[in-house]
Amino acid sequence: MQIYEIKKYIGSYTAAMDGVDAIVFTGGIGENADDMRATVCDGLTFLGIKIDKEFNKTLVKGKEGEISTPDSKVRVFVLPTNEELVIARDTKEIVTNLKK
Repeated sequence: MQIYEIKKYIGSYTAAMDGVDAIVFTGGIGENADDMRATVCDGLTFLGIKIDKEFNKTLVKGKEGEISTPDSKVRVFVLPTNEELVIARDTKEIVTNLKK
């Protein structure tokens, strides 16, 4: 069901934006679930998306890179996030502003 929802959102936003230049997988599952990324992209071949499945398998645990093939019409990336750092920075900003 999760794969279906992801593909539905990508398809909807692609239509709303009249195309797509790149797709970025990030966050816990997007960063670490190479099988999920492959399944999502396999369902989007109508957009011209092609990924290097072997290289895709290597991008887990904080590794980043482009998994689309040179002949893919849409670039596909894996990009790690540091959600804890963002939360810490936002919290610091809020606390600092409370003191003003």
